[in-house]
Amino acid sequence: MIYQLITGLIQKAMEVDLIEAADQIYVRNQVMSLLGLEAFPDEKVEPNRDTIPNLVEKIILYAVEHEVIEDVFDDKEILAATIMNCFVPRPSVVNAVFNQKYQESPAAASDYFYNLSKNNNYIQINRIAKNISYKVETAYGLMDITINLSKPEKDPEQIKREREMKQTGHYPKCLLCKENEGYAGRTGYPARANHRIIHVPLSGQSWFLQYSPYVYYNEHCIVFCEEHRDMKIDRSAFERLLDFTDKFPHYFIGSNADLPIVGGSILSHDHYQGGCYEFGMTRAEDSFTFAVKEFPEIKASVLKWPMSVIRLRGTDKASILAAGGKILQTWKSYSDELADVFAFTGETPHNTITPIARKRDGHFELDLVLRNNRTNAEHPLGIFHPHADVHHIKKENIGLIEVMGLAVLPPRLLDELAEIKKFLLDESTHLEEYHQEWANQIKAVYGTLSTSEQAEEILRDELGKKFVRVLEDAGVLKDREAFNRFINTLNK
Repeated sequence: MIYQLITGLIQKAMEVDLIEAADQIYVRNQVMSLLGLEAFPDEKVEPNRDTIPNLVEKIILYAVEHEVIEDVFDDKEILAATIMNCFVPRPSVVNAVFNQKYQESPAAASDYFYNLSKNNNYIQINRIAKNISYKVETAYGLMDITINLSKPEKDPEQIKREREMKQTGHYPKCLLCKENEGYAGRTGYPARANHRIIHVPLSGQSWFLQYSPYVYYNEHCIVFCEEHRDMKIDRSAFERLLDFTDKFPHYFIGSNADLPIVGGSILSHDHYQGGCYEFGMTRAEDSFTFAVKEFPEIKASVLKWPMSVIRLRGTDKASILAAGGKILQTWKSYSDELADVFAFTGETPHNTITPIARKRDGHFELDLVLRNNRTNAEHPLGIFHPHADVHHIKKENIGLIEVMGLAVLPPRLLDELAEIKKFLLDESTHLEEYHQEWANQIKAVYGTLSTSEQAEEILRDELGKKFVRVLEDAGVLKDREAFNRFINTLNK
């Protein structure tokens, strides 16, 4: 069986151009060594014809059963990545091929690297397939809903190991550092042996491109600084985002905000996220347009979107950058008591921006999402953060992906929504207490439902409405009057 699996993996790797026929024996010997195999049958071995992720999973199962490794999450992850590293070219080769493909077109280069990252099992295709994803129509257009089931839970032995492990320094410093490339992994730190990155200079600095191992949308990439430094939203960040859209006009790119509560999950390493996907916010219509003094050549508008978004559009990148920089600086010091927006508490700043850049129809677009992370007694997790009455659906930070209209919801909701569905069908009264009020409201509107399909459709629509509420809570300027006050300050 194991020889069929190895042969199948080699065969599949050749089919997807990870290796060439001349590499077969070399790669086979490398994999055999990792599995403690000293010989290979002389007779012809029929390959197991399965996908690369499935073949790797079966080989790892063999390794556990034959005590090559222990049945512990990190040991299995490390071996899986190390096996696939046997099939991946060195970083210099990957970068050379990428740059060669780039001469054909930016899309050809990204296609090459995305396919490599999927085929070498760095992007976790099997796990991502477990996610529940669908689109829902809302008052702001179509939005994406995803219940994130892709990241596996740690087993008790893994947790025990991590608790007992002595800290021996920090290498790599974080999950985004360039030192992750080819890193074997260890207890409590993910395996990255099959990981590759592409050098992409931006505005005179050294930055790198990789893909997320748990992609939330098509070609979900991460662009990170070579230097391990804190996230920072400033004019230079806008310049790098616009520079990236020049290099890869088929991709959008954006950044999480740089303050706690309104920022992303990793604020300790300057990075952006991008990809080839059209989010709901990209399709959003203008609510109204306005002029930015000094930049009459730029079209500026406020979007019809649950969060507070200003869109700048024009053909001149320098003008877009200058106007964006002016809006950022104005917002950082802007307070509006009527909108409950205050820029500082003492010397602690509260205002920042979530920026997104793209090129569309020959024009640069820079979307600036106004954010504020202030808290108070009523909203201790954030005034402009999901409020308590939606925490049963979403309590976490609203980062870049959610801002653009893709809900990344916790895995607990899979079973909890199934309970609510039974409640709506009068098949059960068991619900988590924090869902009871919402479920009662749905039942009051629709009555007892008769079919599972009807209940499923209504629940999806209602979940979409809840996500809209989550985003509306995070909006800082709630109406046109509030926006006009900010625009007047901007143009003084």
